[in-house]
Amino acid sequence: MFVLTGIPGLKELHMWISISFCLMYLVAVLENGILICVVAVEASLHEPMYLFLSLLAFWDLILSTSTVPKALSIFWFDDMNISFGGCVTQLFFMHFAFVVESGILLAMAFDCYVANCYPLRYTTILSLGVIGKIGSVVVLRSFATVFPIVFLVKHLPFCRTNIIARTFYEHMGLAKLACADITINIWYGISVPLLSVMLDMVTIAISYVLILRAVFRLPSQDARLKALSTCGSHVCVILMFYLPGIFTVIAQCFGRKIPKHVHILLANLYVLVPPMMNPIIYGVKMKQIRE
Repeated sequence: MFVLTGIPGLKELHMWISISFCLMYLVAVLENGILICVVAVEASLHEPMYLFLSLLAFWDLILSTSTVPKALSIFWFDDMNISFGGCVTQLFFMHFAFVVESGILLAMAFDCYVANCYPLRYTTILSLGVIGKIGSVVVLRSFATVFPIVFLVKHLPFCRTNIIARTFYEHMGLAKLACADITINIWYGISVPLLSVMLDMVTIAISYVLILRAVFRLPSQDARLKALSTCGSHVCVILMFYLPGIFTVIAQCFGRKIPKHVHILLANLYVLVPPMMNPIIYGVKMKQIRE
């Protein structure tokens, strides 16, 4: 049995923090649930962009649901205990959803690239069959990336403290409680998932360089503005997904003077804010979804 103590130094504010977390979580569940249903029911939205968006909404729900309910139970009921199986399940789905979402954002960048660079072949290149294969590859790649982490953690002996000052478990936080050499965990836990996400980021950046080159070659300004607006919402979502993660990694590596409760609050907001904001961003930008 392991113990999650919540946010250190802010125990007296747990109730107020929980209210904001609960509201954001409920909004995220409602928005993403509605978005998934609308795309599923409305035949006019059965296009690559909206299908990828519904996939993103689904995995946003998985990401936030893997951590927020447990955090709320800690804040409201002092339910700090969690079994080892619960720890492993939580960290698996959290890391799994994160890597899947990175892959979906890459797929959405590819969608924008094809729409702007090969508009006449768009429906041929991105058929429903191709979209299904892309989705399958994204999920399988993420599973192959994250599942070894579960295997590594399950084979660690734990004989030190079973208490951690957080609201959820992630790989390295759990591995550091082990009384054995965790060098393999460190190398795999940092390098492999990070490299897969970094590869996605680099590929997305390259795709947008090609998109911008194609857009600025368009003859009319209206056509250029329309093309930029089409991918503008995607850029916002990309920045909101990657920038907080990059900041969190940098803060953990170099921000030793940053209070621990700030790190934990940022980690919790990272699984709440993007799922809550993504449907709003796309709803504002995309006329078909608003209608």
